Amino acid sequence: MPAITTWNVNGLRAALRKGLPDWLEENAPDVLMLQEIRSLPEQLPAEWREPAGWHVTWHPAEKKGYSGVATLTREPQEVLATGLPGEDDPEGRVLQVRSRGIRLVNVYLPSGSSGDERQAVKEAWMERFLPFAAELAALDEPVILVGDLNIAHTENDIWNPTGNKKNSGFLPHEREWFTSLLQTGWSDVYRDHFGDVKGPYSWWSNRGQARAKDRGWRIDYALCNAAMAARVQEVAVDRQAGITVSDHAPVTVRAT
Repeated sequence: MPAITTWNVNGLRAALRKGLPDWLEENAPDVLMLQEIRSLPEQLPAEWREPAGWHVTWHPAEKKGYSGVATLTREPQEVLATGLPGEDDPEGRVLQVRSRGIRLVNVYLPSGSSGDERQAVKEAWMERFLPFAAELAALDEPVILVGDLNIAHTENDIWNPTGNKKNSGFLPHEREWFTSLLQTGWSDVYRDHFGDVKGPYSWWSNRGQARAKDRGWRIDYALCNAAMAARVQEVAVDRQAGITVSDHAPVTVRAT
């Protein structure tokens, strides 16, 4: 039963110091899809440039210390594409590989929380992303699209929906966009697994004791097309790792 973990590590070098290797040894996922690595391979400790027991594709941002994704697999992987179709991807936002017969799509959707300019970038990116995602959802092969999508979809996905209705990541039109994304053929297997409940969250602010009080957002997703959704057995969120290693929790999908 392969275990596929998605995790925004909020800087891979920092996460390695804070206990990521111990978590990997204890949990032993078959696939590890990282976002916000914020490092080039050559900036990592020597043992992590080509980590033992893993096949890895790095897709860092051109700007040092910013953004970037990486996908690690226990079995060999085939690199399929980076970025959105026909576009360069200088911020390291999208990486597609195939391993064990599964197309693994690693996504780090832009944040708009820093101001209007970045919100405009986010929304333009969302518009281009939707048809790309729709094509992936329609594929006959099993596809899992994971990552930090920087949007809490429903009121169950955020601790304080009323207080955040005017904040990036929970704006009404962003949530409508997410509904449209799911309608292209994706299953939100995280929500399907946990049902109609508040949370469990995957990201917490560093302010106001949000982590300790579990006042978070669910912005880290595992979306599966029909061929992949039929194989999903379990979904887990490790909140403690989201407290000690990163401000995001790892989300793990186990499938046949």
